[in-house]
Amino acid sequence: LQMLERQVVGGEQAENKDLKEKRKRRKKYADERRMQLAVALQQSDEDSSDWVLLHVYDSIQEEVRAKSKLLEKMQKKLRAAETEIKDLQSEFELEKIDYLSTIRRLERDLLLSQQLLDQVQSLVRRDCNYSNLEKIKHESIWDEETGRWKIPEPVIQKTRLP
Repeated sequence: LQMLERQVVGGEQAENKDLKEKRKRRKKYADERRMQLAVALQQSDEDSSDWVLLHVYDSIQEEVRAKSKLLEKMQKKLRAAETEIKDLQSEFELEKIDYLSTIRRLERDLLLSQQLLDQVQSLVRRDCNYSNLEKIKHESIWDEETGRWKIPEPVIQKTRLP
């Protein structure tokens, strides 16, 4: 009767030491894993959505309250993110408007300079190298160090008849 009882309670391999050792290792590994999960849950942020999924509730009302609080927190985060996006968009829009106004101002200044050059060019003597503006533009060199153009010096070319 005792032999039958041992076989029923522990099965045929109730006396197997290797199997008992294997069960102890599995139980130890499961306990370690459970402890790691408990530590990870304690360290995790309560705002995360995993918190709601892993929490055990005593009643449905408690679960509804917890999920409602989480929903409110997420809605606040969403509103804050939307506000930040709107602020960034308005800031970029202001920068864009500023850049466009700078471009328009520079285009007007360039047009003024071009018109002044057209008017003044007719007053320059023909024997001066500045009478040909295209040639002066071609000979001018941009200096990176000073951030200015190096323009050739004005030279008056006198021609003498033999």
